[in-house]
Amino acid sequence: MPKIGMEPLRRKALVDAALRAIADHGSLSVTMSDIARQAGVSPALAHHYFGSKEQLLVETVRSLLRQLRDDTVTALKAARTPREKLSAVIRVSFQADQFAPETIAAWLAFYAEAQRSEETRRFLVIYARRLRSNLLANLKRLCPPDAAGRIAEGAAAMIDGLYIRQSLKSAPINIEASIGLTEDYVTMQLRGIE
Repeated sequence: MPKIGMEPLRRKALVDAALRAIADHGSLSVTMSDIARQAGVSPALAHHYFGSKEQLLVETVRSLLRQLRDDTVTALKAARTPREKLSAVIRVSFQADQFAPETIAAWLAFYAEAQRSEETRRFLVIYARRLRSNLLANLKRLCPPDAAGRIAEGAAAMIDGLYIRQSLKSAPINIEASIGLTEDYVTMQLRGIE
């Protein structure tokens, strides 16, 4: 007889195991057996909870997006002014847990998979829209709407580009410097329209 309340724990353990398996393989070419082994459960149990590897990978993307959303909401609540809120969004995008090896591997694998999978592409579009929306909502309180849209696009591009460069270890700068570059861009753009 299954233990009551185990399903959420097992599902989370399988999502965490999927992240580790993706990091080990460096791609989404993991099998349900690889993931189950990482979680310390049988492949049959993994199939029971998710049905297929694809469904488990979809839940893994959702998990990453939920964590990023939750972190952003917490940071936004702590900030008071629109400019502080912009800084909070930028900082969350570069926080240390976003650079955990398994998180990096998963994001990069999902970006690659989005070239083939409409569902994965849809999740990445959700991420991009959320980032733009969080930036734009606060920029609109600081400058005209057309300038806000332009600055939001530029800041989002910097965040994504610097994250990928940091992830691939191709950026000669550290996380704090990436935050600083993005902050400098926003500050210069805002000054330019005053």
